[in-house]
Amino acid sequence: MKASIKIIIFAILVLGLKQINSAQDQTVKTETKVDSVAAQGATIYFYRAKSFAGSALEPLIFCNDKKIAKMDNGRYFAVGLRAGENSCYIGEKRTVGFEVDLKPGEIRYVKVTIETGFWKGRGVITLMQPEQARFEIKKLKPLGVDKIKDRTLVTVYEGVDTKG
Repeated sequence: MKASIKIIIFAILVLGLKQINSAQDQTVKTETKVDSVAAQGATIYFYRAKSFAGSALEPLIFCNDKKIAKMDNGRYFAVGLRAGENSCYIGEKRTVGFEVDLKPGEIRYVKVTIETGFWKGRGVITLMQPEQARFEIKKLKPLGVDKIKDRTLVTVYEGVDTKG
């Protein structure tokens, strides 16, 4: 009986170590993917200042027709994109957005605000000067992992210790 308990405990430990090694391998693969995107392309930081008005709204950010993340109040995140022509916009209707020609290694900043309306608000995105944006981002928290829609493109979020 004691031998079978020891065997069971040993099996649990071995399986647990395999899962830990697998998780570490996934982390290394993810970091490699993020590093390669950053080396080849550019980065855009999206941020939203904390504000009571429209605080319940979380506009969905798209870049190059891919859902990137839901922008939460008082948060920021970064997206690694390929160099060249890129387009980013808010919502499925593509009424508010921009097109930009990114250079390799370039960093851009985009502020997300909410314009309040009679019945509901809508998201607005604005390209910002780096000096002002970096100052404003210092006061914010990284976006939560649960708000990210495409983890292959989002390079800075909650749990990653990097600020623009």
